[in-house]
Amino acid sequence: MQRFSYKTQRMFILFGFLTIPVLLSLTFSYYPALSLIYYSFTDWTGLGWNMNWVGLANYKEIFTKPDVFMSLKNNAYYFVGGLIQTVLSLWFAVILTSRLKGRNIFRSALFLPYVLHSVATVIMFKNVYHLDYGSLNALLRGIGLESWQQKWLGNPVLVNFSLAFISMWKYMGLNMVIFIGALQSIPGDVYEAASIDGATAWQKFRFITMPSIKSVLSLMLILTLTGALEAFDIPYVMLLGANGTSTFVIKTVDTAFKYQNFGLASAMAVVLLAIVLIFIVIQRKVLFREEK
Repeated sequence: MQRFSYKTQRMFILFGFLTIPVLLSLTFSYYPALSLIYYSFTDWTGLGWNMNWVGLANYKEIFTKPDVFMSLKNNAYYFVGGLIQTVLSLWFAVILTSRLKGRNIFRSALFLPYVLHSVATVIMFKNVYHLDYGSLNALLRGIGLESWQQKWLGNPVLVNFSLAFISMWKYMGLNMVIFIGALQSIPGDVYEAASIDGATAWQKFRFITMPSIKSVLSLMLILTLTGALEAFDIPYVMLLGANGTSTFVIKTVDTAFKYQNFGLASAMAVVLLAIVLIFIVIQRKVLFREEK
């Protein structure tokens, strides 16, 4: 049998290892994305393959219906909650990378909510927020703050704050673990040199920690933005989007499956993708400009 040269063998190996991932990516990512864009220009109902080309009619309907984009204001609650969650995650990460006794126990306790299934988390918080037997109102009653008791899921003013808090509680552990990994990659000699020079804890954090985790912080802000715009499971499982809790994704899903208008829903998904990309570009250009 003829023996191939090293260069030929290398090409065969690279081709073999890259073929399957590329095929999977084309099949489950790029083809569905291109199909989504195509469907957004049709009146497809999602049943069968009978569809008519309607051009930009779906996009025109999106931008002429104020109630479609009004749902984005509910996504803003999750975005603000995500920013608070990022700050708290970084704070806990800084504390739990210090020489704290039992830090692994605290890490596990804070990461545990992320492991729980979203449906289980929502069911648990239904018992927390319940007006009569909820643990939150019971706690307020027990410490003499009966006037603070609320209909946490029935009050339109408070309901989105309550749901955003669930998202903060669930995903803060994941962000904390990512920050811990970033902080542990910073050499300890840098902090020791700063201590010798008389730097305070705040100066170390500002001039050493923050510049060192700049790329990770950028990633976390992108995840916060995309997570806020894609908020779906918590408000949908809790209230099915009722009582003013409907987000942009819930409206998209209802348009597709409840009203059988997959063409319009596809256009809404494309618009959401465009919004995410625009915000990411703005963030990269304004907040995290690359130093030349």
